[in-house]
Amino acid sequence: MLSRRTVFAGFAAATVLASNRAVVAATPPKVRNVVLVHGAYADGSSWSEVIPLLQQAGLNVTAVQNPLMSLEDDCNYTRRALALQDGPTVLVAHSYGGEVITETGVDSKVTALVYCAARGPDANEDYTALAKKFPAPPASAGLIHANGFLRLSEEAFLRDFAGDVDPAKARALYAVQAPVADTLFAAKVTKAAWREKPSFYAVSSNDRTINPDLQRFMAKRMRAETIEIPASHLAIVSHPQEIAGLILKAAGAGAA
Repeated sequence: MLSRRTVFAGFAAATVLASNRAVVAATPPKVRNVVLVHGAYADGSSWSEVIPLLQQAGLNVTAVQNPLMSLEDDCNYTRRALALQDGPTVLVAHSYGGEVITETGVDSKVTALVYCAARGPDANEDYTALAKKFPAPPASAGLIHANGFLRLSEEAFLRDFAGDVDPAKARALYAVQAPVADTLFAAKVTKAAWREKPSFYAVSSNDRTINPDLQRFMAKRMRAETIEIPASHLAIVSHPQEIAGLILKAAGAGAA
């Protein structure tokens, strides 16, 4: 006889499977390639919850590993990833990675841009000055400067960066956060790909790292198709279904 725990576990597994299938079937993709660009205080593993969902949909997924030493270097890493794609590609970013896809998204292979709680500056715009028009997010107080690099304190990372992520997972992500050059955020993008490419934006409404109202402003300015997720800055980890669904929608809207 099956125990109540066994029945519940089976039901939960079936629910997750059905949910995954729902994401995969939501929008038949026309574009088969996706390049994911991570943000600051993170590395490519921050996409680990989203990648399997995209692969289940039959997409070819590449996650860039940004060195986070300069905007120019990060853009070059993404350009190399785009050069390896065999056709039309959706370019996706989280957080600071939005600057990278804003600059590199003009590539002829890119059919759409997806911003996940991400920066979306205009060409030659001072993003820091733009951000100061909105209340400072709590994570700013948790930055640690040392030897020319920035990182988030453990307290700020767990509370303000990954506030709705399972604590064990959040600590693992904290352990792999990449150091960020002090000068990284001083650079400006020279192009704004969102002015010419279809754009999509996932606003994290409980974000304590990038002000949600700033996210809404950027999404509205780029006329992006926008969703709101009741999530921390790491919705890509805590709400992968919604993020994958938006990426699939962008892929479904691309060129055949």
